[in-house]
Amino acid sequence: MGWGLSTLWWMGCGALVAAELLSGTFYLLMLALGAAAGALAAHLGLSFSLQMLLAALVGGCATSLWHLKRIKTLRAQPPAQANPDVNLDIGQIVSVDTWSADGTARVLYRGAQWNVRFTGEDSPAPGRHIIRAVEGSCLLLAPV
Repeated sequence: MGWGLSTLWWMGCGALVAAELLSGTFYLLMLALGAAAGALAAHLGLSFSLQMLLAALVGGCATSLWHLKRIKTLRAQPPAQANPDVNLDIGQIVSVDTWSADGTARVLYRGAQWNVRFTGEDSPAPGRHIIRAVEGSCLLLAPV
């Protein structure tokens, strides 16, 4: 019993999906789409050269499009120091009693004293402020 080319393409597709499940690399799914396109081309009776060409085009285009989408998504995110998905302190409220002339202060936050710096547009005033970013051990605050 001989296997047709479509069977080999489907086995390659399955192997790529299994490799993706083991590694977590989403790009392998895009290549599996290319292998599936090659299998469909084999089912249509196209020559092996056209099957390879179609598999390469579909897999390559899918991988390129996914990569471009990923880059666009990463560029749209704020830097790590101001990203609330990275630093859970961002968006929390602190109370500042007094400010120094240079726009810095010390506040009690999470049971410890922290250095803070004012990043608002007006002059700093005592009261409630929101954490906008974290630079090392300094919290950057803006008025609520």
